[in-house]
Amino acid sequence: MNVRRSAAALAASAVLCTLAAPTALATPSPAPASPSPVIPSGLYGTGDPTFDGVFRQSLAFLAQHTAGVHPAPKAVDWLVGQQCANGAFASFRPDTTKACDASTTLDSNATAAAVQALAALGGHEQQVKKAVGWLKSVQNDNGGWSYSPGGTMDFGTDANSTGIVAGALTAAGEQPDAVKSKAGKTAYDALRGLQLACVQEGVSKPEELGAFASQPDKATGKLPANPDATAAAVLGVLGKGLVVTAPAADKPVDPKAVTCEAGGAKDPAQSAAGGAGYLSTKLAASGDHLMSTMPGATDQPDFGNTADAVLALAAAGHKSAAAKPLAWLEKNAADWAKTAGPGAYAQLILAAHAGGANPKAFGGTDLVAALNAQGPAPQAAPTKATGGMPNSDSSDSDSSSGTVWWFVGACAAAGVGIGILLSGRRKKQQP
Repeated sequence: MNVRRSAAALAASAVLCTLAAPTALATPSPAPASPSPVIPSGLYGTGDPTFDGVFRQSLAFLAQHTAGVHPAPKAVDWLVGQQCANGAFASFRPDTTKACDASTTLDSNATAAAVQALAALGGHEQQVKKAVGWLKSVQNDNGGWSYSPGGTMDFGTDANSTGIVAGALTAAGEQPDAVKSKAGKTAYDALRGLQLACVQEGVSKPEELGAFASQPDKATGKLPANPDATAAAVLGVLGKGLVVTAPAADKPVDPKAVTCEAGGAKDPAQSAAGGAGYLSTKLAASGDHLMSTMPGATDQPDFGNTADAVLALAAAGHKSAAAKPLAWLEKNAADWAKTAGPGAYAQLILAAHAGGANPKAFGGTDLVAALNAQGPAPQAAPTKATGGMPNSDSSDSDSSSGTVWWFVGACAAAGVGIGILLSGRRKKQQP
C-alpha cells in the first residue's frame, strides 16, 4: 500500500473517481513539476505520503498491535503531531508548524483510522476524544459521513467513509447506533439506504442482492453494487473496526439472507449477512478474489479489496467463506505487498488475524517482520505513552497539493489495487 493507496485506501475516494471520465484518467495532462515531499523519519514507508500518510501509519499500528508489537515513540509522535486543533486529521501534513485552516483538506477516513490506532495504543485519550468530537460534528443529516466533510471534495455520504467512522466510534467506546445526526439518523440508517436489499427491475440483479453501493449513481439515482463499499459497510453495520477477531464458530453464507423492506434490510445483522452473501458470490466468480474495477484496469486482481472482504466475512461470522480469499492472498499477494509498502503488509496482517492465520508465516513471508522494517525499529516492550508531540493544538496545515492534482493523484493511486480506503473512495461505482 503505497500512498494510501494502499492503505488503505482511504483517501482516494471512490466518490471522486466516480466523477472522472475513464478517458481522462487514461490520458491525464502532465502534472506540474513539484518537489517530492521529504519523508519524515517517524513515518512508515518511503512512498509519497501526500495521499495516505496518516492512514498507512494508523494501519501499521493496528496490524502491529494484533501481533504484540509496540511501535517506536517517534513513530507514534509523528501520528499524534498530524492532528489539527479541531481534532481532525488530514491525509498528510508536511509542515505541522502551520495551523490547519480553510485550505486544509480534512479527511474523515484518516481521522477514523487514527482514532482506531491511537485507541489501540492506549494513553491518547485526549487525542481520541477530540477526533471523535470532530467526527460527530461533521455527521451528515442522513447519519453518514463523506470523505472530506465541508471541503471542496465533499460529495456527500459514502459507504466507505461511513463504515470506517462507525468502527472508530466503537474503538473510542461509543455506540454507533447512539450517535445521531441533527436529523436523528445513525450510521446504520445511512448504510441501510445504500444497500441493494430488494430484487426489483432496474434496481439490482439477483446476484447483487445484499450488495452496497458507495453512493447512488449521480445521473440515475440507482445503487451500483460495489464490492469494496460492501466490505466497508458490513463492518460499519456491525459496528466493527479494522481489527477483526477470527470467529470461533462458522456461520454458513446465505446469498439470499436479506428480507426485502422499503429502505433496506430489516436489521444490522441481516444487513451484514446480505453483504457477506454478495461478497462470497463475487469472490467465487473470480476464483476467490476480487478484481479491480478501476478505469483502465484489465483482468487485474484487487489484493487490497480482497483483504477487505476477508475482514467483512470474518466479522459477520463466516469463517469458511473468509478462509478462501485468505488462502488466495497467502498464495498470491507477496509481490504486491513488496511493491505497495507498509499499508499492504498491514492489510495482510489484519486479514490473517481475522482469518486465524499466522502472519509470521504467511505464504512463506513473515509479514510482521516485513512491516516492522518499513519504519523505525519497534520497542522491545511497551512504555508509558507520553502523549507524543504537542499534538493538535499546535499543529495544522494547509494542503500543499492543489485540489485538482490531489484528485488525479488519488485516483491514480487507487489503481494499484488497494483497499478500504483508497479503495472505496477511489473506485468507479460499478460491479
